[in-house]
Amino acid sequence: MGDRDDRGTIGRRVQRLRTERGMTQRQLAEPAYTPAYISTLEAGRVRPSEEALRHLAGRLGVGYEELATGRPARLATDLRLRLTEARRTLAVEGAEEAAGQYTALLAEAEAHDLPEERAAALLGLGECAVETGELARGRDCFERAERCLADAGAPLPARVPALRGRALAHYLAGELRYAVYLLETTLDELNRGGLHDPDALLLLYASAIGPYMDMGAHARAAQAAEIALSLAPGVGDPALVARMHRSVARTLLAEGRLAEADASLAKAAELYRTLQLRTELANCHWMRGYVCAQNGELPRAEAEMRQALDMLSATRAALYSSQVAVELADVLHRRGKSAEAAELLHGVLDDLSSERGAVHAAGAHRLLGIIAEDARDTEAAEEHYVRALSLLERAGAAGDLADLCRLLGDLLRRTGRVEAALDAYRTGLGHRTAPGTTTLGPAPAQPPL
Repeated sequence: MGDRDDRGTIGRRVQRLRTERGMTQRQLAEPAYTPAYISTLEAGRVRPSEEALRHLAGRLGVGYEELATGRPARLATDLRLRLTEARRTLAVEGAEEAAGQYTALLAEAEAHDLPEERAAALLGLGECAVETGELARGRDCFERAERCLADAGAPLPARVPALRGRALAHYLAGELRYAVYLLETTLDELNRGGLHDPDALLLLYASAIGPYMDMGAHARAAQAAEIALSLAPGVGDPALVARMHRSVARTLLAEGRLAEADASLAKAAELYRTLQLRTELANCHWMRGYVCAQNGELPRAEAEMRQALDMLSATRAALYSSQVAVELADVLHRRGKSAEAAELLHGVLDDLSSERGAVHAAGAHRLLGIIAEDARDTEAAEEHYVRALSLLERAGAAGDLADLCRLLGDLLRRTGRVEAALDAYRTGLGHRTAPGTTTLGPAPAQPPL
């Protein structure tokens, strides 16, 4: 009832439909109403009751909702089906094709004032933008989706995918602290408010693991993984469960539990294959390659990462392609293929920056520094280390800063600059040990598991 158009709009719609059908006001009115009532209604001088609208809809041969709101019958259902098709396009064909579908769906949802479908289209556009590396555009889409749902009175759990999208865009841009802030404050609000929605909570906890690990907050990442695993049995979305397994593998790997990490990724990969989610499956191959590299299985690591890179390149997932290329280069360097590794890194550095994949941009400079040191080009090595240090400090990636400071300190010491080397070592120790550097405050309240 509250979703109806105003009486003037309804009146004009009734008149248009009646005229299109060649009906007189008397024919439309009979047997329950008078021609004078129809005339008054069409002039916008009276607001019809629900009973009157249902009578008129029946006489005009349209649905009640279409007459009351102007939305074609089954429009919302049709839009939801097409949103599902767009999600499939994003998973299988890539972001560019899916973005066109989402743009058309957004226009229709806005034209017919369907806030849920509008928010879903904006979420899809945000995901497309993240895949292609347009992080500012992605953040804008996620923020618009969140506002759309909030204006429509949607509860917090329904807004979580949009909030998580914002956090992901900030995380990929290298804004780790703000990403964690968004995730933790949302978790805190959900848990303290008793809004125990397993899907929303699992999405947030799984999404927090990556930034926690990059910030060096390993204990908090392990806690998030433990809670995520306990939430999984109550979650019905297999894609969400797969994402959780992929995230949890990072904490298992950090704890040296390589076999368990590989098993967790195998579960995720199987779910993604079943669901035909190509980009997510590629990310599983990428992560499994990383696990193999940590275990010293370099040929298998290279094969897994090359497969991931091929899959991501096929769907034109530009940012993710650049990131996996950096980690593949590390494997190639460890296999003695330093020239190929350096060529690969130089090829992707233009796609990475402090605002786009900052942690991997730093990783690329770090590896180029190591390769330059191996070639005894200490000047180039120092330049790469300093650029990597600047990127990591800006991102707050304490997990990698200490190691980089050690590399820079060793280089400075070997070239006779002892005081500068000591400063680099102290910087690294400070990032490793300073209390409170990896979190923004107390951990969020936990759900009642």
